[in-house]
Amino acid sequence: GELLKCRVPAPYGYKNPFKWPSSRDLVWYANVPHKELTVEKAVQNWIRYEGDRFRFPGGGTMFPNGADAYIDDLGKLINLKDGSIRTAIDTGCGVASWGAYLMSRNILTMSFAPIDTHEAQVQFALERGVPALIGVLASNRLPYPSRAFDMAHCSRCLIPWGQYDGLYLIEVDRILRPGGYWILSGPPINWGKHWKGWQRSREDLKAEQYVIESTARSLCWKKLVENGEMAIWQKPTNHVHCKFNREVFKKPRFCQAQDPDEAWYTKMETCLTPLPQVSDIEEISGGQPAKWPERLTAVPPRITGGSLKGITGEMFIKDTELWKKRLSHYKAIDYQLAEPGRYRNLLDMNSYLGGFAAALVHDPVWVINIVPVEAKINTLGVIYERGLIGTYQNWCEAMSTYPRTYDFIHADSVFSLYKDRCEMEDILLEMDRILRPRGSVIIRDDVDVLTN
Repeated sequence: GELLKCRVPAPYGYKNPFKWPSSRDLVWYANVPHKELTVEKAVQNWIRYEGDRFRFPGGGTMFPNGADAYIDDLGKLINLKDGSIRTAIDTGCGVASWGAYLMSRNILTMSFAPIDTHEAQVQFALERGVPALIGVLASNRLPYPSRAFDMAHCSRCLIPWGQYDGLYLIEVDRILRPGGYWILSGPPINWGKHWKGWQRSREDLKAEQYVIESTARSLCWKKLVENGEMAIWQKPTNHVHCKFNREVFKKPRFCQAQDPDEAWYTKMETCLTPLPQVSDIEEISGGQPAKWPERLTAVPPRITGGSLKGITGEMFIKDTELWKKRLSHYKAIDYQLAEPGRYRNLLDMNSYLGGFAAALVHDPVWVINIVPVEAKINTLGVIYERGLIGTYQNWCEAMSTYPRTYDFIHADSVFSLYKDRCEMEDILLEMDRILRPRGSVIIRDDVDVLTN
């Protein structure tokens, strides 16, 4: 329970990261002085050590020819080009090459991995200029709202999908948008051909695939394709059929009286998150977001459907315009924010509708949008419906990220929100920990809060 009132120094020899897009392939060794992956993943082309820097060739356990070629293969199976897929999640992401190479296709990926034997894999991702968080599928829900992601991906991510009554696939189902895709590559897919190379018995792999297939069917997912070592399932666009087939599939039952968007220290349950009601079997539950890039400025379905009390379409449009003006003002006072390429990783500590991130969409940056757990209205679902990404956070606690993650931090009304909840000094120390040397902060708040 001890709170450490101290700052985290940068490692010896720390330098400003390479500018994007060079940073996708290069990271200074001094910034992340860990060589373990260069040895452990040498044959898989993840990472190479070259003098004073690391090079990321774009390889991965399941993509020895590089993430670009792997994504091209994926694009032959589902449409990645028409703007219908914008937000993705990579579970057990390694150094996040999949997310890094999707960016050129206008797909924004939330990559996460735990701190494990692959020392600093998420830190490498962040130094590369790719959105990532430290995270793990264990017993709590992932810190994202329901119906957030158009696509979820696991490439040999070592998550035991078939265990615990399908608990982890049930959680993927919660965060997938109606009609969204789940992609699994590596064991046990096509085990009959690959079992020897995976050094596992045929029986073991066959049993694992059977359980995954059975769980996916019980969630009413449709298997679209199995090609090589990759399989793709699609979540239904509504639960009309799914409610009927509970007669066949006794488990998982539908969850009763729980908030599907609540995801901060919220225990996972082995029950299926019900999709919003529809009046027609062709209707998409919760409404269909527009295709990217129109999706960014179109009024999100959660607002048009009236599920966010007190927020109207007119308010949303005004907020979008307001943040365009505010951003031009910010750039006038922070020349580094205005300089293309100087900043890459941005954090908005209290995002509301994501207007700050939306105003930056044409800059070579990405923004993690935080909706504080204490916010009056949970707007993170709207942020995802706009085609942006983010997470929940309580700013009285540390964020699940490494020191020196962000080039720029935006704190709008954060201190007035937390003034009676925890020490301002602790929030400032956490901001200092996750801010890069020579990065900047803009604090926007009530005058009384700022002057005191």
